[in-house]
Amino acid sequence: MSLSTRLTDLLGCDYPIIQTAMGWVADSKLVAATCNAGGFGFLAGATIPPQEMEQAILDTKALTDRPFGVNFHMYQSNARAIIELVIRHGVKAVSYSRSPGKAMIQQLKTAGVVCIPTVGALKHAIKAVEMGADAVVVQGGEGGGHTGSVPTSILLPQVVDALDVPVVGAGGFKDGRGLVAALAYGAEGIAMGTRFLMTKSSPVPVQTLSRYVEVTNPAKIIVSKAIDGMPQRMITNEFLGKLENAGDWKRLLMAFRNGLAYRKYTGASITDLITSALKMRRNDGLTAAQAIMSANAPMVIQKAMVDGNPAEGALPAGQIAGAIDNLPTCEALITSIVSEAEECLSQLQRLHKNKTAAVLSVV
Repeated sequence: MSLSTRLTDLLGCDYPIIQTAMGWVADSKLVAATCNAGGFGFLAGATIPPQEMEQAILDTKALTDRPFGVNFHMYQSNARAIIELVIRHGVKAVSYSRSPGKAMIQQLKTAGVVCIPTVGALKHAIKAVEMGADAVVVQGGEGGGHTGSVPTSILLPQVVDALDVPVVGAGGFKDGRGLVAALAYGAEGIAMGTRFLMTKSSPVPVQTLSRYVEVTNPAKIIVSKAIDGMPQRMITNEFLGKLENAGDWKRLLMAFRNGLAYRKYTGASITDLITSALKMRRNDGLTAAQAIMSANAPMVIQKAMVDGNPAEGALPAGQIAGAIDNLPTCEALITSIVSEAEECLSQLQRLHKNKTAAVLSVV
């Protein structure tokens, strides 16, 4: 049975399965592996140094001839440079979340780039389309990283009913049954982060991946504001425990230090960091403390995802991690999702025929 939807038509992929742009995780190899398997992957442009961004795009092109996307924050200092690279190299799509810039979106759309933001609330989904989004990824509260409080099962159909563009479900998906459930809600595909992080195609060090596999209770994957003052879903670990018990001033001091470290990593100036913080505060309604603390997230996540020190860094994860106990390749993962989805759809079709036949026999 065909799994083609408006999303596959829009992105040029075989299956309505998106690999999200997890910071430090969604590199060229993971994106290419996803695309080669028939899905659609996004590069994590928010954590790729500006001087390496173009090479990351070229590396992805060298590994796959399938279309792929780039994710970035429109408030980051090199946002306009990323847009120019996306257009110059014919990247198919971009994804973004906080602080969308209407002028930037229009520039991308004029160049034929598909714009797919991620939102966590109905009002944000409506606003995103008003600003020019071609499709919207809707993440329920089960999702990893920055997340809202409304479950996917409630939020997804609300957004589907409100919009005319393709809607993609995120938060709590890992298999073919989940894909069929999302389609039943009216979505035209699913987006997964944690499930792709937990694959053999992921660049995450084995000692960190082990922490993810060891979690067997979804309740251990909690929402905390300790990292940057905004709700973020993570696996509980030693680092988070210490941070939760730290006072406000200690957290702010850590944020300042991480801000300086992030500035050195990205090559941004102090002015760039202040400008980004002000944009986030103005557009996202953050407090001054939250804007300052936003520098925490990239660097503390890096310690686990790049340095391989899961006890010393944050472990963003969707609650679905508690239901995943294996690390397949991207190809094996997508093949199993598609196979299971097709079987589920066939079963539903047979069930419908049987019920119809039973009704007719009674008549």
